[in-house]
Amino acid sequence: MEGQERPATPASLFADGHLVLWTLCSVLLPVFVTFWCSVQRSRRQLHRRDIFRKSKHGWHDTDLFSQPTYCCVCAQHILQGAFCDCCGLRVDEGCLKKADKRFPCKEIVLKSDSKAVDAMPHHWIRGNVPLCSYCVVCKQQCGNQPKLCDYRCVWCQKTVHDECMKNSLRNEKCDFGEFKNIIIPPSYLTSINHMRKDKKTDYEMLASKLGKQWTPLIILANSRSGTNMGEGLLGEFRILLNPVQVFDVTKTPPVKALQLCTLLPYNSARVLVCGGDGTVGWVLDALDEMKIKGQEKYIPQVAVLPLGTGNDLSNTLGWGTGYAGEIPVAQVLRNVMEADGIKLDRWKVQVTNKGYYNLRKPKEFTMNNYFSIGPDALMALNFHAHREKAPSLFSSRILNKAVYLFYGTKDCLVQECKDLNKKVELELDGERVELPNLEGIIVLNIGYWGGGCRLWEGMGDETYPLARHDDGLLEVVGVYGSFHCAQIQVKLANPFRIGQAHTVRLILKCSMMPMQVDGEPWAQGPCTVTITHKTHALMLYFSGEQTDDDVSSTSDQEDTKETE
Repeated sequence: MEGQERPATPASLFADGHLVLWTLCSVLLPVFVTFWCSVQRSRRQLHRRDIFRKSKHGWHDTDLFSQPTYCCVCAQHILQGAFCDCCGLRVDEGCLKKADKRFPCKEIVLKSDSKAVDAMPHHWIRGNVPLCSYCVVCKQQCGNQPKLCDYRCVWCQKTVHDECMKNSLRNEKCDFGEFKNIIIPPSYLTSINHMRKDKKTDYEMLASKLGKQWTPLIILANSRSGTNMGEGLLGEFRILLNPVQVFDVTKTPPVKALQLCTLLPYNSARVLVCGGDGTVGWVLDALDEMKIKGQEKYIPQVAVLPLGTGNDLSNTLGWGTGYAGEIPVAQVLRNVMEADGIKLDRWKVQVTNKGYYNLRKPKEFTMNNYFSIGPDALMALNFHAHREKAPSLFSSRILNKAVYLFYGTKDCLVQECKDLNKKVELELDGERVELPNLEGIIVLNIGYWGGGCRLWEGMGDETYPLARHDDGLLEVVGVYGSFHCAQIQVKLANPFRIGQAHTVRLILKCSMMPMQVDGEPWAQGPCTVTITHKTHALMLYFSGEQTDDDVSSTSDQEDTKETE
């Protein structure tokens, strides 16, 4: 009958069963393969990590080498694998265990005292020599053949062809090459260990064997600064120097890292800080702690490689507004060797809350760059709050400045800091100053502010004494709002110059206002802010990185001296 359903035949049931089976296979097979691959990948990762943990090499994984690379064990061309950021070995994943056993890494400290300071042989590594390197024997280019070839010394960075390598070169004394005056030789640290066992501390005599020009350099890099360039820079510095000289401050705090200076001759060490102004302040605070401990004679001079967003301090000291790999790391080391020593004023900022003079301890900050209250502090506070919530979104220097622009535009419309002159009282060296209708006050120690703007000198024909960072004076200026700040940064306006002083006192009478010290912002209620001189820091100034503003300021300063 038409209304009745036909019973299913065995053939149709068999076909349906096949369809279900093939459907399950097509779904489950990729899942199984993916699961199996993930398990194998996890096993390989655990195996690699176990080798990395036990190894004396500084192994790191990479998914793609930046230049043509050959495995140091099997000599095959490889695209991915592992590399040592101390000696430069590069190997395939399958050859990692063999390479770890076969090739020794750089010796931080010699195992015995059989080698004198002036008799350390070369440590040759075969293959993957730097591009555009030349043989020390025949002076021809090395590493230009598509295979594992030629040798490089991990200490002096000299390269030599396979056919030019002789027994005399293998046993030749290594002079540590171009950077011998800033490298701490392994044999020096070995001798130091023996001297400490004998309770001797005459490091001057030991250092005299290394020459009068020996000024060892300590690298303190923040791997989280800027666009996370610090991690790569750490590896490049370890290859060029002794790895014991290179520290990641996120793992080894500056207070501990700087204790290496106590094993060096008096006033001989230099420090290169790779990071933003906040990292520089962290290191300078650690140097102050060394003074408290009675280690003032070991205090090093400090250079800066700017990796942060603002970098006003590094710009003031001639190191530029930001480093993005535009010059080789070797050139950075040359710049540090050529830099001159100067002093930097450091100031104590004491914030005493109103009504709690005898109950609550005042907050104290150390200022290197500037203190401010008003719109620029508000922008920094908003930026800081959002970066704390999602730090991964603020890894680009350009993006960070765009966020600052957004909050500055917003404040132009809202004007949260208006009528500041009615809320605060300002005293310079004990004398009260009458303020116009301002929205912000900025107290400067250095020449630059706001990511590269020379705030005190300004523009136009008006003559003002040049701002200096070593004269014990603070420059105090006012701004009329966020739009005025933007006009100053593009050189369309000048700030309202209030004056210079040795001591600044600011009284916030009412309301909550944003404040900042060196880019560290907070919201502050009624209080008294007192800024007084604290100490000096020994810095390094590099004159080869001047901007147009620096050149004009230097010429103005020379003209002033001639008239005097």
